[in-house]
Amino acid sequence: MSSIVTDQGILHYESIGRGQPIILLHGWINSWDVWRDSMLALAQTGQYRVYALDFWGFGDSAKEATASFAIKSYVEMVNQFMESLGIVSAPVAGHSMGGTVALQLALGHPERIRKVAVVGSPVIGSSLNFFLKLAGYGWIAQIVWRYPLILSTIMRLLLARDSKNVRQMIFRDVQRASLESFFRSIGDLRETNLVGELPALSIPTLGIYGIRDNIVSPTNGQILSRCVEAAQISWMERSRHFPMADEPARFVHVLTTFLNDKFAGAPPTAGGAATAGGAAAAPPPDPTGTQA
Repeated sequence: MSSIVTDQGILHYESIGRGQPIILLHGWINSWDVWRDSMLALAQTGQYRVYALDFWGFGDSAKEATASFAIKSYVEMVNQFMESLGIVSAPVAGHSMGGTVALQLALGHPERIRKVAVVGSPVIGSSLNFFLKLAGYGWIAQIVWRYPLILSTIMRLLLARDSKNVRQMIFRDVQRASLESFFRSIGDLRETNLVGELPALSIPTLGIYGIRDNIVSPTNGQILSRCVEAAQISWMERSRHFPMADEPARFVHVLTTFLNDKFAGAPPTAGGAATAGGAAAAPPPDPTGTQA
């Protein structure tokens, strides 16, 4: 277990491997542990020093600073982490909310980010599952927090088709979150819309989306492809919201191919979405009607 002291308290992280640094960011009500198997696989290539962080309010990081549980605060958290460890620039990959943080970090601190990869991440907050959007209201969150049976029931409904490992991970990690981080972070994410900002992103960008994702609409992959000229999209046919758990071997292959590809910033292929790591499934329809 490693940590640094930031202006908002302790920031916990784990690291493994040798080589160029890569930073991994977890999603809402998760922790660094969502990346455990991916970290081991990346480290075994002998190319990467892999860092996985706990956002403030989650895992083993500080939970007292209630003003810090917002996307922009998490962006500065990662920036402080890189500054503290002397990491001038690195690829950053984020899952769900962590991917949205990674995109905003790339937009706000382009000198820090060599490549950015997002996994099941919302480009627009309106694409979140209905129950997640409700959790962003403080009074609803307080009721759910006060009556754990309600939270447990909702989580069981959302995760009913996920693997036992995913369910156990989420049930464990939500108990390590604070009430404030629970609703403030998702409330801020719900209001996010990066469509107008993303065209300024010029670095190599990868989107990995599970076709069966019921937490964040996979149509965000289409939006990312339309907004970012350098974007590649990989559709994971057998995955839900956790491709790293649902298709671990393919997930690592797609990510490492992107990281190692010197030409990863090539323009998308005809049809609007380049693929990474081999053939991809057809993208899902866009029921939201959202236009980039």
